[in-house]
Amino acid sequence: MTSEQLEAFLTLAQEGRFVSAARRLGVSQSGLSRQLQALERELGTRLLVRTPRGVVLTEAGQHYLVHAQRALDSLRRGASEVQEVAQTARGSVALGTLPTVGAYLLPDLIVRFHKKHPEVVMRLREGKAEELEEQVAKGELDLAVLALPVRRVDLVVQKLWTEDFVLAVPRGHKLAQSKGPVPLRAVLGEPLVVVPNVAATRALEAMAEAAGEPLRVVLTTDNPEGMRRMVERGLGLSLMPSLMARERGPRGFEVVEVAEGGVKRQVALLHRGESYLSAAARVLKNTLSEVLPTYFVSRSKSAS
Repeated sequence: MTSEQLEAFLTLAQEGRFVSAARRLGVSQSGLSRQLQALERELGTRLLVRTPRGVVLTEAGQHYLVHAQRALDSLRRGASEVQEVAQTARGSVALGTLPTVGAYLLPDLIVRFHKKHPEVVMRLREGKAEELEEQVAKGELDLAVLALPVRRVDLVVQKLWTEDFVLAVPRGHKLAQSKGPVPLRAVLGEPLVVVPNVAATRALEAMAEAAGEPLRVVLTTDNPEGMRRMVERGLGLSLMPSLMARERGPRGFEVVEVAEGGVKRQVALLHRGESYLSAAARVLKNTLSEVLPTYFVSRSKSAS
């Protein structure tokens, strides 16, 4: 028994003729007849009989009419509720992000998002770009904010912003006295605090290899915020995204720009495609793509 069969029976009962009922439903008369016959076989009895003046309900048909209408109304209400749920931002959304973005850009955005969409529960996961990309591809994350390039061609990429990397040096360091940007090779011989296997560290390693001199790494850490704290304590220098150096309040280190040809990163929003996103994930995607680029610029201006 299908909703099409119920609708065929009800429309015939209302119209009283196969011609007008078929026209109303947008089907052929033979197709309408097949739907009615299938319903009658399911019920094991005749519901309608044809007469020269049209169709007439049998006694069984008269009894079944009320139930058929209730059933079809219930199915329609259910479909309407499902569509409403599908279009309403509720449920959980898994968002992956680079640690620097998670620490410096997302807190304010997530607080505002939660106030506007209180029925959405966000699950935030931080990691490196390669890890986040794979988690999106596997469906473990709905969305991810990460640094390009993306290796998989089956994922949707939306660019958000591009930023420079800067040198963070302890207060009073000689490089902070420079009147302008310094070349990246100025860090050779200086103590460095790095996060392994990220764009900044790979750039430092490539520069050192080209110069034929080793880097003087005094500490490696997986935590960018920990790296920043070590610079503040005077342990060494660090090459970090400018996002980490843009604060409204005082910093515990000094920022030195890198000369032309320095390191940049392009940050993008990644997902598997619109059809894979729930209503909540779509709303979050739109919020991230609209707010993050402008928020990044505003933070940059306020810091400068």
